Amino acid sequence: MSEAKNIFAILDELKGNAKQIDNEGLESVEKLITEAKRIFVGGAGRSGFAARGFSNRLMHLGFQAYVIGEISTPHTKAGDLLIITSGSGETDALVSIAKKAKDSGLYLGLVTMNPQSTLGKMADGMIILPGDSKGNNEEKHSIQPMGSQFEQMSFLIFDAIVLKLMENWNQTSE
Repeated sequence: MSEAKNIFAILDELKGNAKQIDNEGLESVEKLITEAKRIFVGGAGRSGFAARGFSNRLMHLGFQAYVIGEISTPHTKAGDLLIITSGSGETDALVSIAKKAKDSGLYLGLVTMNPQSTLGKMADGMIILPGDSKGNNEEKHSIQPMGSQFEQMSFLIFDAIVLKLMENWNQTSE
């Protein structure tokens, strides 16, 4: 398959995935964002890159947004929001962070493929994405390497949320 054909095949997969996303999940996380005092994001690997990009977009919109683990990230407080991006919902380090956050009175937003996961059971708002990951790819049929669909959809979901926030507050890119 040529590179151009691969691009179109990937876009077709993502379009099919987008049709499966429940708007209620999006709205639940958007509500947590608009009500939060401060927003902290986290994720591992490539999912973490998507979370970092989202934090940057939120900061541009005027939110106090931070990436967990960065040297300049302040300490969290009750009423803050933690948004975790984890396909499996079982990444040990992220589960540990979420448990500490919940014990400290933070709200938890989650972007995942596994709503029944440890993180899913703790979440106050959740966006469930389709895609392949370790442990859930028995019935999935992607041309892409494991996890790629989830990571790509995470970027798209975060940008969709940013567009909705911009619309709600009459903001433009300027």
